[in-house]
Amino acid sequence: MNTQKLRTLFAAQRLALVVGVALLIVKLLAWWWTNSNAILTDALESIINVVAAGMGLYSLWLSAQPRDRNHPYGHGKVEFISAGVEGALIMLAGISILAKASYNIAYPQTISRLDVGLIITAVAGAINYLLGWYLQRQGRGSHSIVLVASGAHLKSDAYSSAGLVLGLGLVWVTGSPVLDSLLALVFGAIIIYTGIRLVRESVAGIMDEADYQLIREMVEALQAARQDDWIDVHNFRVIKYGSTLHIDCHITLPWYYTVDQAHDEVKAFERVLEDFSSAPVELFVHVDPCEPPENCRLCPLADCPERQAPQQERIVWTLDNIMKDQKHEI
Repeated sequence: MNTQKLRTLFAAQRLALVVGVALLIVKLLAWWWTNSNAILTDALESIINVVAAGMGLYSLWLSAQPRDRNHPYGHGKVEFISAGVEGALIMLAGISILAKASYNIAYPQTISRLDVGLIITAVAGAINYLLGWYLQRQGRGSHSIVLVASGAHLKSDAYSSAGLVLGLGLVWVTGSPVLDSLLALVFGAIIIYTGIRLVRESVAGIMDEADYQLIREMVEALQAARQDDWIDVHNFRVIKYGSTLHIDCHITLPWYYTVDQAHDEVKAFERVLEDFSSAPVELFVHVDPCEPPENCRLCPLADCPERQAPQQERIVWTLDNIMKDQKHEI
């Protein structure tokens, strides 16, 4: 990843950390003024925002370090670990909220100055949504799961704040402290769900789970730029290491091509994927020679001097057939 893009990612994550600290202070003051469990849910999640933003900043720094002897593929996997820890912390905050809200249903407490709490919650929610949208935009453009996870967390916090504003409005009108605790239970459950989803995505990245949507878009780009002498592509695999995409595949070329000719075709194939992706691409291609006459029936190369059978069909590359570990056949 180039230096300018790295600076942009660091700046975005630093902004999340600074804003998180400021909102945490404001929300804790709002809880202290109002004694509202619902507002406490917002404050507790902001603590997680701050911790997660700090971890995200560290993981971005670590993932940007150059490869070394112990990490030949780089340090990008740390981003998945960071996102997983963030998800676990979110779940812990949600469980804490459920525990306190359940206690206060049995033992209600007095709530005051909800008008101040409503205003603070609404403003904080708007700020979190805008910041979350910005982080996700930067993260998707750079394939950074850290920024995407941070943005998703902040936006979920904003949705919670929106619901809290409506719920606190009812509490303000009715003056019921039990309703405040019930509201905290609902949003505590939502927070736990958000954490579970982040942990799930993190585990998927660590386990190199296939991103079918990404692969489908890559296959469409390859199909659109396909050359006649790219007879077949199969065993196509994509692994994410932070913001870098590692791609393995087999490509079938005419058997009589020289090493230089095969190298040129592989570079052309690689350029298609590099042009498609805004993230760095590392490509490992195994070149297979064509096998006449079987491959001739699929080959559109009109001026092939070694053709032994006419072309009968041209198979369109799709997500289903390009990932199989076998050559395409009629």
